[in-house]
Amino acid sequence: TLAERANLAGVRHILLVLSGKGGVGKSTLSTELALALQHAGKRVGILDVDLCGPSIPRMLRVQDSAVHQCDSGWVPVLAGQDKAIALMSIGFLLERPDDAVVWRGPKKNALIKQFVTDVAWGDLDFLIVDTPPGTSDEHISTVEALRPHQLLGAILITTPQ
Repeated sequence: TLAERANLAGVRHILLVLSGKGGVGKSTLSTELALALQHAGKRVGILDVDLCGPSIPRMLRVQDSAVHQCDSGWVPVLAGQDKAIALMSIGFLLERPDDAVVWRGPKKNALIKQFVTDVAWGDLDFLIVDTPPGTSDEHISTVEALRPHQLLGAILITTPQ
């Protein structure tokens, strides 16, 4: 829809961070990449779609923040030392940050689509999408929701195991 495109219209590049297994450092790499790009003068956002382990709010020390609404959707939380990184995460929607999220496929897929379409990102050079581990429905939902937009690409993290 037109509204969906509007919220991502100001995003120049979208970068997915993926892996085939958990615990390989996707969230750490996503966070460090965002900080490095921001340090280089780029406008950066992070979309944390790791629904079962939303660790980026804690990494950026904004885990107690709340998400607010505006006319065009959710307003991302501003994170980082100078509050220059826009961040949206399921972690902001949980009553307690350590709560487990146990949802079935359709609900997870609907939330991912909502994260893609209903967050007012504004103008960004890069939107980094931190995905859950594995090759689940969440990945397919994320890619399908982002398909109409200009994807820069993906970083696939591997380990020697």
